[in-house]
Formats: sequence, structure tokens, C-alpha cells
Amino acid sequence: MFYRDERLALFIDGANLYASAKALGFDIDYKLLRQEFMRRGKMLRAFYYTALLENEEYSPIRPLVDWLHYNGYAMVTKPAKEYTDSMGRRKVKGNMDIELAVDAMELAPHVDHIVLFSGDGDFKPLIAALQRKGVRVSVVSTIRSQPPMISDDLRRQCDNFIELDELREVVGRPPREIQDRGNDEAE
Repeated sequence: MFYRDERLALFIDGANLYASAKALGFDIDYKLLRQEFMRRGKMLRAFYYTALLENEEYSPIRPLVDWLHYNGYAMVTKPAKEYTDSMGRRKVKGNMDIELAVDAMELAPHVDHIVLFSGDGDFKPLIAALQRKGVRVSVVSTIRSQPPMISDDLRRQCDNFIELDELREVVGRPPREIQDRGNDEAE
């Protein structure tokens, strides 16, 4: 539930939202996403968190990051770390949980409602802390994918769960043939 006069902030875990939408078979139209939540309340900020591979000449997520930055999103990025796992596979690690949690706690005194786009159960203590400060927290993720992309603990903790699949008609677009966003390996 949203109230038109409440101050609102969006916190988007980029890798998690991308994976959730991909699992449901659609891409997110970030212009429509921002417009949808501006209609739901007085949106103060929309943060997007992602790790970037800095050492590659071309990062597939760079065009999205640049577009978001120019179109009303506060971008929070850091270099992703590349490593080789014990099986010899190249892996990318770029967890942004701490950055998101710190920003949410800093902004809490200035908002009434935070919308978290992530199903990561690590955010349960953050949601509890925000609630203790009087902030309502909605979580956007999905239980309709196999496996579900949201932790049961996170879903129980939040004030309101929004099924991403139910936003498909409002913020979705058909997936592109060519993958234009990396980060599906980033943790």
C-alpha cells in the first residue's frame, strides 16, 4: 500500500533485479519504473547499485549505467573483482549490500517509505532496522520463478511484498535478443 503524500525512495539491487526479471522472461524499462513509483508517492531518490568490470574495454552494463545516471537515478557503483574458482571457472564478485544498507539507513530520517528491489535475505536486518526508525518497507521481487528469487525471511519481514511479475505490464518490455546487461554473474 502506498500513500500519495508519503516521501518515497527506491533502492535497486541491480544484479538481483536483473536476475529476477530475466527469470520471469522480461526486461525492465527503467523510465517506466521511475514513472510508476513517482505516481505512487513523492519520490525523493531512486538508487541503483551495481558492480562494474573496470578492466574490460567494453562493459555490457555501461550503456545502462550511463542512461540511468542521465535519467534521474543515483548510481552507486564499485569495481567488480574477478577471480578463478577452484574448478577453474572465471567468476565475478561485486556485492553491493553494504553500500545499499548504509545509504538506506542514512536516508531513513528523510523518508516515510522505502522500496527495496531485491530478494536477498541478507537485507532482513536492514528492513528490521528501518522499521524500528518508523519507515515502511516494500520489497519487489518474485515468488513465481523456479526457484523463487525472494528469501522467505525477507518476505515475512517487509511491510508489503510486491510481486515483480505483477508489474510486468507497467514496467516491463520484451527481452532483447542481444544481452545488453552483464552482471548476471555478479553476486
